[in-house]
Amino acid sequence: MELRQLRYFVAIVDHGSLSRAAGVLHVAQPALTQQLRQLEADLGAQLLHRSAQGVHSTDAGKVFYEHAQAILKQVADARSAVTQSARPSGTVTLGLPHSISAALALPLLEAARAHYPDITLQLTEELTGNLAEQLKSGRVNLAVLFDDGQLTPFVTTPLAEESLCFICRTDARWFPQRAEVTLQEALAATLILPGLQHGVRPRIEAVAHGAGLAPQDVIEINSIAILKSALMADMGATILPVAPVLPEVQRGLMRALAIHSPAISRTVVLCASRTLPLTNAATAISRLAAEVAGQLCAGDAWPGATLL
Repeated sequence: MELRQLRYFVAIVDHGSLSRAAGVLHVAQPALTQQLRQLEADLGAQLLHRSAQGVHSTDAGKVFYEHAQAILKQVADARSAVTQSARPSGTVTLGLPHSISAALALPLLEAARAHYPDITLQLTEELTGNLAEQLKSGRVNLAVLFDDGQLTPFVTTPLAEESLCFICRTDARWFPQRAEVTLQEALAATLILPGLQHGVRPRIEAVAHGAGLAPQDVIEINSIAILKSALMADMGATILPVAPVLPEVQRGLMRALAIHSPAISRTVVLCASRTLPLTNAATAISRLAAEVAGQLCAGDAWPGATLL
């Protein structure tokens, strides 16, 4: 197996066609086809379905594509680490959970462009469970995750402690004329929450269990956009930080109630792999992310977050 075969395979999948991939790679199509056949023979599996409409990954191909992407990124990172001068440069991929990107993404992008013009910062928005796997495999250089006691595979830098609130449509039936609710009251409502392995859900379940409580009626939605639509349809309420719904709260479409007895919060941390070294550029972005998070907390620009 050769690196060029990995590059060829990724290009074919990305472009959905052998002919288009050959044109982008500046490789004759028969040579590209031969390299693909050699790769499939080496792996002992068919990676692509070929048809008149183009090519599509088999199940084995989908698995191999993820690994090929990670390997090629690590090779690019290694080359960048060797060739970088004192001025950091190159590409850094940072993964953000859906519920954090509203607070952190734009300020970090602006700071990166101002302080490190030679660094291309790529932000990817994903579910936390997916981000952890991508960080382990090297598909992202850094990821913002939540400290649930399961972060031992990573080097972690605490960024902030973020309070969670009970959030519902402004005219919803839940707790009218109230500014705060107990955790027991919040858990008794119909709640729209991410799945058990993602986002705020593990933290909610852990705090509830510690208080001898449990959610009573849960609708699982793993998308902030769809979750907000469900809130606006008055299908239920949710427990989230304020940042993802701040525009709706400011426009009076939603309201956020503090939770007490006990309060509930989550620790936001920046994570890097323990086994894959960071490039100079990734190290610079890591430091910058911590600085930006601190500035947002100090300036009350990250609602509900306090600096750690």
